[in-house]
Amino acid sequence: MSLMRRAYWCGVLLLVPSLGRAAEFLHPLDALTADEYTAVFETMKSSGHLDAVSRFAGVNLHEPPKQEVLRWKQGDPFRREALAIIKQGRRTFEAVVDVTNRKLISWREIQGVEPMLIADESDRVGELVKANPEVQNALRKRGITNLETVSCDGSSPGYFGTAEEQGRRLQRVICSDGRGHANVGGYPIEGLIIVFDSEEQKIMRVIDTGVVPVPSGKADYMGNAIPPRQVPGPISIQQPVPGFRLEGNQVSWQNWHFHFRIDPRVGVVVTNVAYDDGGKLRSVLYEGSLSEIFVPYQDPAEGWYHWTFLDMGEGNTWGSAAGRLDNSDCPDNAVFFDSVVDDSRGIPRNWPHTACLFERETGDFAWRHKAGGVIGEGRRRRDLVLRMITTYGNYDYALDWTFQQDGSIKIGVGATGSVEVKAVRSRTAAEDSDGADRRYGHFVADNTVGVNHDHYFCFRLDLDVDGPQNSFLKESLKTQKLTGDSPRKSVWVTEPKIAKMEGEAQLTMMMEHPALWRVINPNVKSPLGYPTGYEIAPMHNAVSLMTDDDYPQRRAGFILHNLWVTPYREDERYAGGDYPTQSHGGDGLPAWTKGNRPIENTDIVVWYTLGFHHVPRPEDFPIMPTAWHEFELRPFDFFSRNPAVDLPRTR
Repeated sequence: MSLMRRAYWCGVLLLVPSLGRAAEFLHPLDALTADEYTAVFETMKSSGHLDAVSRFAGVNLHEPPKQEVLRWKQGDPFRREALAIIKQGRRTFEAVVDVTNRKLISWREIQGVEPMLIADESDRVGELVKANPEVQNALRKRGITNLETVSCDGSSPGYFGTAEEQGRRLQRVICSDGRGHANVGGYPIEGLIIVFDSEEQKIMRVIDTGVVPVPSGKADYMGNAIPPRQVPGPISIQQPVPGFRLEGNQVSWQNWHFHFRIDPRVGVVVTNVAYDDGGKLRSVLYEGSLSEIFVPYQDPAEGWYHWTFLDMGEGNTWGSAAGRLDNSDCPDNAVFFDSVVDDSRGIPRNWPHTACLFERETGDFAWRHKAGGVIGEGRRRRDLVLRMITTYGNYDYALDWTFQQDGSIKIGVGATGSVEVKAVRSRTAAEDSDGADRRYGHFVADNTVGVNHDHYFCFRLDLDVDGPQNSFLKESLKTQKLTGDSPRKSVWVTEPKIAKMEGEAQLTMMMEHPALWRVINPNVKSPLGYPTGYEIAPMHNAVSLMTDDDYPQRRAGFILHNLWVTPYREDERYAGGDYPTQSHGGDGLPAWTKGNRPIENTDIVVWYTLGFHHVPRPEDFPIMPTAWHEFELRPFDFFSRNPAVDLPRTR
C-alpha cells in the first residue's frame, strides 16, 4: 500500500469511526449482520419446522413498516425481522423471524411457486452431465474425448407451457470446451442440450441437434493473452480526507443525506434520501433500488429459445454474483463496504468489498456563462458515486447511484463482460452465403456469432417529494397551430394531467409524443406557486419487440411499459413477481395493477425500466467495452433557484 493510500485510510478512520464500530450507528433499514443471520438459522433450527431436506433459498431483511421508519430518531429502539425462504422438497415456505428475540413470528406455505436456484442444485450438474454415456457419445461425435477441458453449467429454463415442465424444477445445461483457455464461454459446444431435473439431480433427456465444430479462434482476454499497449504516465487521484461523512451506513455529503444497505437479492438499496435546503431537511426518496433484470435472447433454436433470464429473481443468490471490487472497479479514493449473505444451509458468509463510495471530479463544469467567451463565471462540478458490480453468467453489471450538486440523482447501469456466442459452420459473414448462420446474430470472430438479445433493468423508486403524499403528473408537449397576426404557424405547448388511477400512469416513451414525467407534492408549493416535484428524466431507452403472446414477454410483463406508478404496498417489491423461476407469466406489476387502484395524492411508487437492444459486434469480443445507460431524478419546481449556484470558485 502506498504512503498516500495509507494516509488516506488513516484519514477515513479518523473522520469515520463507524468503519470500526458500525453497530454504534444502527439504522432500521440496515442489512442483516452475520450475527443476525446466525440468529435466524438458530431460530429456524429450534422451531421444529426444518428437516433433513430443508434448504434456505434466501434470507433477507423484513423491513419495518414505513411509518415506523419515518418516525424513528437516532437512538430509538426499532424492530429487527428477517424473511427466510425455505425449500423442502417440492414445497416452499416463508418464515418471518423476530431476530432480536429469536422468535418465529410466522410460517406459511407458498403454493405453486419455485424459489430461485440454490447452490446445492447446481454444484454437481457439470459432474453428473459429463458422467452420462449419452453425453459422452455426443462429445465423441464432436472429437472431444478429454472431459477435463469440458465445462457444463445449468440455468433456469424459463417457462413455455410444455408437458415436460409441469411439476418439475428444471435446468437446461449447455457445455463449452475451453481446452485450457480462460474464457471458456468463447468455445461453445453447439447443438448439445441437457434437460436436468434439479429436484432429483438427474438427467431427463439429452438433445443433440447435430455437430457444429467448436470455434478454434482466440477468445482469451485475461492476463497477458493480449499484449498490453503502452500508456504514457499514470493519473493520480489524491484525497487524504474524503468529502463525505459516514455514520454506519448513513452518508452526508454536500447537502445530500441518505442511508444505504446491500441487499442479498437486488444489491444496493438507497433509502431515506433528503436534501438540506437552507437548513431545512427535505425528503426526496424513501427507497430506491434495482428490482429486476430481464435478458431475453432472440434465437429460436433448440439450444437458445429458453435463454430468457430474469437474473435477480431466478438465478443463484447474488452471493455468487456480487463482485469483489478492487482498484480497477473503483478509484483510489474509494471507501469499500463488505456484505453478508447466507448459504443454502442458512450459514452466513462474508463477501468483502461488495460496494464502494467515492467522490469524482471529472473536469466537467457545473455551470458557466462567459459573455464573449471571456467575461463571466463558471464552477467545476463534483459528484458522489455509490457503486456495486454484479455478475450474472457472462455479463457484469455496474450500478451507480450518482448524487450531484444540482440536486439531481443520476442512476446508471454499465454493462460489460463476455457476450454469449454461438458456434456456426461458416467462418465469416462472407462464407455465410444464405445468411442462415447470422440470421439471429452477428459474426464477432471466426465461426462465432454473438446472438442478438435485449437488456432491461426495472427500478423501484419510492419517491417521497416533501413527504409521502404525492401525485404523478404527465406533462405532454403538443403542437399548437397559430392563426392571426403572428408570422409563426405553430409552436408547442405543455398540457399537464394528473394520473388519478394506475392505468393512466402506464407509459411508454415515444419521440413523436414527448412528455415530462414528474412526481409532485400537491400539498407543498414552491415560492412561485407550483407543486414541488422531481422529474423522472429518461435518456436512451428501448421497448420490447416481442409479441404479447410470447412466453418471455408474459413472464417479464413489466417491460410492457417504460413507466408504471402504483400505490405504496410494502409487499410489492419485485417487478417480475416474488418467485419468477419457471413462472407462467402475469406476475408482479401486471398483476398488481389489474385493480386500477387510485394513485392521486397518496404514497406512490414509480417503476422505471431502462433497456437496450444489443446486436453484438466484433468490438464486443472477446470482452465487451462497458456500455452505460442512465436516467435521472431531477428537481423540478423543488428549489427556488439553481441549487448549485453557490458552489465555490476553484483556482
